Amino acid sequence: MTEVGPFERGTDGPRVILVGVDGSPTSLRAAAYAAGLARRQRSRLVAVFVTEAAPAMAGWVPSAQALVRDAAAEVDAELRAELARAAEQLGVDAEYRTASGDPVAELTRIADQVLADAVVIGASEQAGHRVVGSVAVRLVRLGRWPVTVVP
Repeated sequence: MTEVGPFERGTDGPRVILVGVDGSPTSLRAAAYAAGLARRQRSRLVAVFVTEAAPAMAGWVPSAQALVRDAAAEVDAELRAELARAAEQLGVDAEYRTASGDPVAELTRIADQVLADAVVIGASEQAGHRVVGSVAVRLVRLGRWPVTVVP
């Protein structure tokens, strides 16, 4: 006869859920899904906004880089405020981070840093990503965490 251990309450689900956000409709749905999952699993939610460098052609227009930077800062501030409101309303332990660089590299770096158990990302809406590979596909190919792609 095997000895039964003490009754365990809680879950064996993810303790830390990382979600990538960029302000797009799919990323906002991914954030809502991740927040609900974090609430149900009593997990910590880490939302990450990654700004990419301005396109090379932006250097041809004198004020383009400043406009791109200002637009990213505005989206960043809105996402940070929205996450804080939602986390308080849901009673979720949430953290918001901003990074700059390649989205896959930065999401991977932060997921490793916070010891993420799961990654949630919105599906790409850009047609070219079917050929090159979206952020979601690239994260799945890394195979380091379960990745949920929200349409």
